[in-house]
Amino acid sequence: MAAPRQISLITGNANKLADVKEILEPRGFVVRNQSLDIPELQGTIEEITIAKCRRAAELVGGPVLVDDTALCFEAMNGMPGPYIKYFLEALGPEKLHLMLAGFEDKRAQAVATLGYSQGPGHEPVLFQGRVDGRIVAARGTLRYGWHACFEFEKTGQTFAEMEDAEKHKISHLGKALDKLAQYLEQGAQS
Repeated sequence: MAAPRQISLITGNANKLADVKEILEPRGFVVRNQSLDIPELQGTIEEITIAKCRRAAELVGGPVLVDDTALCFEAMNGMPGPYIKYFLEALGPEKLHLMLAGFEDKRAQAVATLGYSQGPGHEPVLFQGRVDGRIVAARGTLRYGWHACFEFEKTGQTFAEMEDAEKHKISHLGKALDKLAQYLEQGAQS
């Protein structure tokens, strides 16, 4: 049996770390965490993730995994997108849905973009997961950002109303991490 693959996740978000561990560790990966303060430039989800990944690889001096999560409102042509963190900090999950008060269209897409780099000088590889849903008044446990406001299209539940194991199977982060794991598993066998 192959030795476990180690991944250094760059995040200060304890909930994100717990989710990544719950998804990857059963697949034989060891997830380590390092919290770095990396400035985020403005741009597309992909540009932000690539820049963050390059900088993290330089600071760590080795392989890294970074994440950028976006929440894209259909009525706002994809905004706030990668800037959702700042809207959430200003409004909180209880008021986030009010951003769409003047719009009939409440559809949204949750997007997780992971950047993986083997280290300084290596081009980051991106893995993205997307799921459709709609923005609703907060329901469920308010422990994790906007998850209480995002109702998954196929279940009618917010991510905050779901058990973690159920959420991980269908979430944007779960989909992106599955793509990453497949990539790393294939690379380990070559």
